[in-house]
Amino acid sequence: MSAIDDLPPLREVIRQHSLSARKSLGQNFLLDLNLTARIARAAGPLEDATVIEIGPGPGGLTRALLALGARRVIAVERDERALGPLEQIGRRYPGRLEIICADAQTFDPRPLLGGQPAKIVANLPYNIATALLIDWLSIEPWPPWYDMMVLMFQREVAERIVARENDEAYGRLAVLANWRTETKILFDISPAAFVPQPKVTSSVVRLVPRKAPEPCDRRALEQVAAAAFGQRRKMLRQSLKSLSVDPARLAAAAQVDVTRRAETVPVSGFVAMARELINIRATKTS
Repeated sequence: MSAIDDLPPLREVIRQHSLSARKSLGQNFLLDLNLTARIARAAGPLEDATVIEIGPGPGGLTRALLALGARRVIAVERDERALGPLEQIGRRYPGRLEIICADAQTFDPRPLLGGQPAKIVANLPYNIATALLIDWLSIEPWPPWYDMMVLMFQREVAERIVARENDEAYGRLAVLANWRTETKILFDISPAAFVPQPKVTSSVVRLVPRKAPEPCDRRALEQVAAAAFGQRRKMLRQSLKSLSVDPARLAAAAQVDVTRRAETVPVSGFVAMARELINIRATKTS
């Protein structure tokens, strides 16, 4: 018996279904059910929650979510080999697990949610983790269809998500993530907890959408951040030239000196520069 239910241990499940992790799918299976339960608990009370899980694999986190009371789990799995283990979990928790065989990068859960918010909780496949996060952060209109994300990333990526100005990891991803959400690294997970063992430590990150981020056009914000961090060692007066507007006007709108570097400008500064960029363009076309 496992620590959270009476289903077989995950190692036995993997052996029964010949479910070896595939590097091409970014798979690293987390087999410690105490750790999967810790991740599930990080998503807060689950009793009335609908949870979207991406890449459940043999179902360790799926089991934890259901054992801890999630009303409904929608498990999105691309690997057909994992469907057998997931169906076994579904029989243990009848009516609460929906298994979707699909590519998470093209899957839209909204038709399944009936207008109700969901949580995204996942040990994301490493090879698509950042791309998925950017998609979720770029949803329009905002606020999005989810009210919380609890996601596992490589530690390096996690640091890039939560970074603030003057942090070494601060960049475009941090600007977008911290403009639209409140971010926090909750805890790390050792490589030894996975099969196969990755070469890096993983981190669990919580992102909670801000109901009213500072008003700003997202595309303009992304353009300003891309220009500024594209030449991050240069001063703003040089790096912002690629936007074909006067860098001094953008810097002034952010109340920063044009001799500053991107890594020293807070998220609010990038928002102010993005708004000024829109104003300048509107003036040129009027």
